Amino acid sequence: MERASPFMPGTPIEELREALQRTQRHPVRLIETHVSWVLLGDDEAYKVKRPVRLPFLDFGSLERRREACEEELRLNRALSPTLYRDVVAVRSAADGTLAFGGGGGGGEAREYAVRMRRFAAGSTWAERLASGSLLPHHVDAFAERLAAIHRAAPCLPAVGGVVAAAARPATLQRLLAGIDGQQGAAYWPALRAWFEREATRLAPHAAARLAAGRVRECHGDLHLGNIVQEGAESLPFDALEFDPALRWIDVLDDVAFPVMDLLANGRRDLALRLLGAWLDASGDHDGLPALRFFLVGRALVRAHVAAIDEGEGRSRPGMRSAATYLRLAERLALHVDPRLAITHGLPGSGKTFASQGLLEAAGAIRVRSDIERKRLLGVAPLGATGDASIAYGDTIGARTYDRLHAVARLALAAGWPAIVDAAFLDEPQRRRFAELARSLRVPFTIIDCRAPEAVLQARIAHRLATRHDASEADLLVLQRLAAVAEPLRCDEQAQAIVVDAARPWPPATLAQRWLDVQAPSGEPDA
Repeated sequence: MERASPFMPGTPIEELREALQRTQRHPVRLIETHVSWVLLGDDEAYKVKRPVRLPFLDFGSLERRREACEEELRLNRALSPTLYRDVVAVRSAADGTLAFGGGGGGGEAREYAVRMRRFAAGSTWAERLASGSLLPHHVDAFAERLAAIHRAAPCLPAVGGVVAAAARPATLQRLLAGIDGQQGAAYWPALRAWFEREATRLAPHAAARLAAGRVRECHGDLHLGNIVQEGAESLPFDALEFDPALRWIDVLDDVAFPVMDLLANGRRDLALRLLGAWLDASGDHDGLPALRFFLVGRALVRAHVAAIDEGEGRSRPGMRSAATYLRLAERLALHVDPRLAITHGLPGSGKTFASQGLLEAAGAIRVRSDIERKRLLGVAPLGATGDASIAYGDTIGARTYDRLHAVARLALAAGWPAIVDAAFLDEPQRRRFAELARSLRVPFTIIDCRAPEAVLQARIAHRLATRHDASEADLLVLQRLAAVAEPLRCDEQAQAIVVDAARPWPPATLAQRWLDVQAPSGEPDA
């Protein structure tokens, strides 16, 4: 946990704690971070900015602290209105001591605080991860919420190319200046060279993202300690108020922070689940060329904060060591493994179940035909198209496979393992994706999903009854597709991993089999 403030009795923050304590039933806890103090009462929390000047912020004057409190309230009310209440002034009480609101006294404000509703101890994602109570459905729900937040956020006007300030090489060099030389020396030269190359390469991409309205006012500091789980609801809080350049960023940079933090905490399964669910909800696969850049940048930002904490003897839930974040940054930047897998099978054969396990265990990017088909029709993933025969017809099918092909190419070019979750009952479509893998010199695998007809029918009936999946294939669609399905050729069978409903692979085993596949040597580029 964050350590309690070391201030002695009689200092202003201790006066405030004592004043608040007189109105509370339980002891008031005083928490210190490197930029604020937080007083935790029975039902409310008060966040006071520390009067500090740091390379990345200036809270040195009362006016700047007031502005920061008001900006924090504005930003976070838009994200989690049930948590944030108001900004209160600190004034002298009737007895001359300091108190929130003045306690009946008067005079000018001595300080300001953001007043929040206090949430239960142990409910942040960092704490839940440590206790084993952060669950997959929490991740799925938050991904959808975050995608909705990003859709509603204001766009930065397209006035020039933008790459997030937190991921610029100069900014990262400044951040690493705060990390002990022994820790950073082994990683920074290679990382700096990589960042300089990537920043140059991604400049046109960043300009295109800006023009497309994908640079928006985001949270900016969305690590695991800044997400709270209350029942089924995941609430982001403590959005970054002190520097607009750090929150007016690419939306993919925003989601990259919790993804990176989950990776740093050894939960690749939840990290890729979060990323995959956000991509499904947002449809923003066009940002994939910069994903690795953003993940590495977030790891280095976290390394800087960890180094500050280590220097001050502070620890907090979910925060790993500076060295851990540096190792992750190096691994993400310099180790890539692009490979392509497509699924094959009739509706209900288990393609999405298998691809989900593969996504989490292998650390892959997945794109689903059921979701992209609905997106083309202007329908939400769990919405109804109204006519399955149209949704699964040839015209929309061709457009859907074109989009799947484009996303797979983006993911592979960015160095990620890619999974395309679709029926692939048509041999020419399978050949098209095999040729994509060949042109990029990456391994190609078919995840061949099989199940008896009775199982297919039962799964489809259950799925349609519960409506918990994007697929709308009914029994008539199953019958039609089964009649036209083209079986795998002999050469395709040699590239296939069979997933039988009667004998399913554990995700880790299936992932290892896929990751062991090697690309054919000597294939020419297309």
